[in-house]
Amino acid sequence: MNKPIIAITLGDPAGVGPEIVVKALKNKEIYYQCKPLVIGDYEVLRKALEITKSSLKLNVVSKPDEGKYTLGTIDYINLNNIDISKLEYGKVQAQCGQAAFDYLSYAIKLALDKKVTAIATTPLNKESFKAAGVPYIGHTEVLEKLTNTPDPLTMFEVRGLKVFFYSRHVPLRKACELITKEGIEKFIVRCEKALKVLGIEKPHMAIAGLNPHSGEHGLFGDEEVKYIFPAVKNLQERGVDINGPIGADSVFYQALNGKYDAVLSLYHDQGHIATKMVDFERTISLTNNMPFLRTSVDHGTAFDIAGTGKASDVSMVESILLAAKYGPGFLI
Repeated sequence: MNKPIIAITLGDPAGVGPEIVVKALKNKEIYYQCKPLVIGDYEVLRKALEITKSSLKLNVVSKPDEGKYTLGTIDYINLNNIDISKLEYGKVQAQCGQAAFDYLSYAIKLALDKKVTAIATTPLNKESFKAAGVPYIGHTEVLEKLTNTPDPLTMFEVRGLKVFFYSRHVPLRKACELITKEGIEKFIVRCEKALKVLGIEKPHMAIAGLNPHSGEHGLFGDEEVKYIFPAVKNLQERGVDINGPIGADSVFYQALNGKYDAVLSLYHDQGHIATKMVDFERTISLTNNMPFLRTSVDHGTAFDIAGTGKASDVSMVESILLAAKYGPGFLI
């Protein structure tokens, strides 16, 4: 079996990223499914092993095909970019913001050069990025620039439930203003394409309603009547298998139970709440519409517990496994 190589970035060294990576790499299922390659720093990894009381061995490589990829050993590329004597867990530091960017950009280059199949990332800290002078807000913006991909497509997956987001980090009022018939149509076409890349040959999708009860034909808002229903009708006439808008209080539950392959959430919190209430730790973010797949844990740097060894690795394990599951489809 030709297992995919998954590049795993350590994220902000002052956060929980290094800890959850070394914890995750004790999981034998990961080694059954893929070849995990950490992009990081030797001293940061050494400290993470110490903090988590792990006996895993470290094996430094200069390129992906040199890895051993056996349970009990962490194969890693050492960027040697942290002064460990100045590292303070749980604090914003310029060196950590720069290191996190370096790990990510290195992994992206490996993926673009097809040296690795996909990348699985750990949390960044936006303030650390800013302190380092990194000209990006976070992962998505870095991926957009370095892969030359306009507006990468974000999808969450948890226990088979797949959710796309029409808008992300904008105020709720702005999210409502962004909804147009043309915008919905273009976005659904992108979602359909992404699902096909993930292996769903004929995606059956739904759109969540924006207003209570999808507006009740204009009684509680007119966005459904003016924009969403017409967009759905036009898409159906073009052969797209899409239903909606369907009340947000039921459509996610229906999709979780197999009625739909995916749901389009019309604003950030609508889909985040739905997925995280199913299983917070196993909600994984996938970035589509790029030359390769990126998966990520859907939590932050957890500065309040960084350096304690308390952070759970459940999300990290799930993120790596999903990268191994879907990543090869991006190379076809």
